[in-house]
Amino acid sequence: MKTWFITGASRGFGRIWAAAALARGDCVAATARRIDSLRPLAEAHGDKVLPLELDVTDRDAAAAAVRRAADAFGRLDVVVNNAGYGLFGMVEEVTEEQARAQLDTNLFGALWVTQAALPVLRSQGSGHILQVSSLGGLAAFPTLGLYNASKWALEGMSEALAQEVGPLGIDVTIVEPGPYGTDWSGGSAVHTEPIAAYEPIREARRSGASARAPQDPAVTADVILELVDTERPPLRLFLGAYPYPVVEAVYRRRLDTWNEWRALATRA
Repeated sequence: MKTWFITGASRGFGRIWAAAALARGDCVAATARRIDSLRPLAEAHGDKVLPLELDVTDRDAAAAAVRRAADAFGRLDVVVNNAGYGLFGMVEEVTEEQARAQLDTNLFGALWVTQAALPVLRSQGSGHILQVSSLGGLAAFPTLGLYNASKWALEGMSEALAQEVGPLGIDVTIVEPGPYGTDWSGGSAVHTEPIAAYEPIREARRSGASARAPQDPAVTADVILELVDTERPPLRLFLGAYPYPVVEAVYRRRLDTWNEWRALATRA
């Protein structure tokens, strides 16, 4: 039996993974901005679930929530930084408030929870941190510049973190989903005020997205359970087959560009 701490557990991946963990007998500290959204989990699983109200952008609240979970269950085995949302808009369109809010949730929220959990995991000499990134954490797309920025930063921080805590018995996995039918681009999304000059780019992006059928996020549950049960989990794991050709093409272009300009670069 494992004990989980999952942010953003009211819907999407967080809700699906929490339900899957509980269904097999694990314990879950489930957090959400509105605690009433966690009532169905609590009613279905009783004292196996600890519902916690948490705005991950509040560092003190994140620390308090992690302490409550550790006190209630006696340990933490899996910490899932899942809370996040999509900010849709061209870089020029993004306001300062929108940019800061995106980073506060997607990057700093994960940082605050991670920092709060690490003393618990270090004292145990074990634990597994899952940082929910995205295909957009490896490849950038028009209309998602600040979302990309938040996930690229999360990946850089997490890769360094893995090297810092690996010798202490703590694993880190960056989970990188492709397109799934979650609320990421729905009700939880934020949109900028559009500038007309970008409309052709925006329309091309919409057309490409409409031609791609998102997968059912429920199919990820068994994969995540197997991941956390793996003795030596990977640093990175795609969810779905869709990211492979996209990221392979991105890395080929990067290598080609670096090599094409190697002569100029080496003169520096």
